[in-house]
Amino acid sequence: MEILTFIKSMNIFAEMTSSDILVCVIVGIIALVVGLIIAFPVGVAYRRRVAEAELGSAEEEARRIVNESIKTAESRKKEALIEAKDEIHRLRTEADKEIKDRRAEVQRSEHRLQQKEESLEKKADNLDKKEELMQEKIQAADARLAEAEQIKKSQFDMLEKISGYTEEQAKIQLLQEVEAKLEHEKALRIMQFEQQLKDESEEKAREIIGTAVSRCAPDYVAEATVSVVPLPSDEMKGRIIGREGRNIRALETLTGVDLIIDDTPEAITLSSFDPVRREIARLSLEKLIQDGRIHPARIEETVDKARKEVDAKIKQDGEHAVLECGVRGVAPELVRLLGRMRYRTSYGQNVLMHSIEVSQIAGLLANEMGGVDPNMARRAGLLHDIGKALTHEIEGSHVTIGVDVAKKYKEPEAVIHAIEAHHGDVEPRTTIAWLVQAADAISAARPGARRENLENYIKRLEKLEEIANSFEGVDNCFAIQAGREVRIVVKPELIDDEKMVLLAHDIAEKIEGELEYPGQIKVHLVRESRAVDYAK
Repeated sequence: MEILTFIKSMNIFAEMTSSDILVCVIVGIIALVVGLIIAFPVGVAYRRRVAEAELGSAEEEARRIVNESIKTAESRKKEALIEAKDEIHRLRTEADKEIKDRRAEVQRSEHRLQQKEESLEKKADNLDKKEELMQEKIQAADARLAEAEQIKKSQFDMLEKISGYTEEQAKIQLLQEVEAKLEHEKALRIMQFEQQLKDESEEKAREIIGTAVSRCAPDYVAEATVSVVPLPSDEMKGRIIGREGRNIRALETLTGVDLIIDDTPEAITLSSFDPVRREIARLSLEKLIQDGRIHPARIEETVDKARKEVDAKIKQDGEHAVLECGVRGVAPELVRLLGRMRYRTSYGQNVLMHSIEVSQIAGLLANEMGGVDPNMARRAGLLHDIGKALTHEIEGSHVTIGVDVAKKYKEPEAVIHAIEAHHGDVEPRTTIAWLVQAADAISAARPGARRENLENYIKRLEKLEEIANSFEGVDNCFAIQAGREVRIVVKPELIDDEKMVLLAHDIAEKIEGELEYPGQIKVHLVRESRAVDYAK
């Protein structure tokens, strides 16, 4: 029906004109506005009634929820009270049980304490009884001790009367007897050990050392820091000095040597701590004197020639030393350092000759011992003092310098260790090191190998005799063999044969501690008893 109505209305609208349609639209809009104005209060009232109805139902629902919450809270409160009562009952029961257990434990502790007190009282009673008994025993012991002391005193008095010694005198006598007995036993032990060592090593050592020393005897020169150049006449001194001293200044500047021109007739002294410089200056001065042309340019040319000659001589001496010792594969720089040692002396002993001798002795000792490489021993002996060639240029001991040089030119470890240990700076660890140390001592210690200036020599001999005379029982002493031996005559009434061994050891120890000397010193004690009578 509604569709038909709508179609009919549409048909009606189709039949209407535009003015009619406009009128109808305006009328419709007005009707719509009027309807809205009328419908708005009606809608508001309707909505109010609906809201009031919903509000009433909400209040009723709220009252219902509150009532239910109150009922739930009451039931939960009752349940909580019941649970709290149950928990209180349980805690009370547990507390009662715990109190009961603690009361029982306290009772047991009281019982134990009571038993302990009874036991302690019994022990205290026993201790009192024992203390009384102990006091009685102490009193008895004191009485017996006093009696024993009285008896002891009377016996000591009787012993002093019988022996004729007081207590202190008897103690001194007993200590002296014990000390004499100990000295006797100590001397016997020392003599036994010395005899054993002599039996085992003296013959073999004498044979090895004698063979080594007898097969090596190089020449030696005296230690000096000056060289003397002879002049054909004293007029040559003026020519050497030159106008305003220019010649002598040029020579000293080029060589590094001091020229001493004094009142010594027909001689000039060259002074320098470096023997190589001194040798260059000596050769230069001899050539200038021989040539006769002395002026700064000629001096410079001559010094250059002399320096080349000395360098060639150094190289030649080094090569000769290497060939003489039979050592191969030595670096050229080490050969030159060996040659420089020709101009280095120690205690009057030429260092190059000493090194060659040590090399030969070490090789001979290695051959005699067997099981040691003699070539390595000779090599170590030849290079053991190589550091002395550089002591004027590098700070440090010749041992440290020698070790550094040997390491630099890649010498074998055995040679480096022998250089490091030949003066005892480190403990020798190899047989070759021991052999080099022994060969060095043999070469330096034999009589005539080294010498020192007269003043030091005399002081050393006087100090040696002074040390020997400082011991009780020494009658007289004499330093002999250029200070290599001290012969001591003892008083026979004070020093017996056994005490001589101890006295010799004591004197040797004091010499080692207070005196500086090359090699070793023999301490020789002599004891002689004489009986003299006259027939009348």
